[in-house]
Amino acid sequence: MSETAFVRRTSWMSRSACTRADPELFFPSATDRTGPSQTMAAKEVCARCQVRAECLAYALATRQKYGVWGGTTEDERRTVTRRNHRIPAGRWQ
Repeated sequence: MSETAFVRRTSWMSRSACTRADPELFFPSATDRTGPSQTMAAKEVCARCQVRAECLAYALATRQKYGVWGGTTEDERRTVTRRNHRIPAGRWQ
């Protein structure tokens, strides 16, 4: 992908609500008991974001394995991907 195409593809990022939040918020630990509350807090930021759809589309297109993107968790994105592309459960690696 050319640099111009990459910039055009990701230009929405500068308008995202998460640019004003701690990046760690969007990557909760699965082993920490605060993970679920951190995930909810991240999703609250996403809920008020003007580019949430673009963020989710980016996460799905680039197969982001970790973190909250476009208001979705890793598991939620895997479910969407399987439904849309009928990828067998063991193939998401």
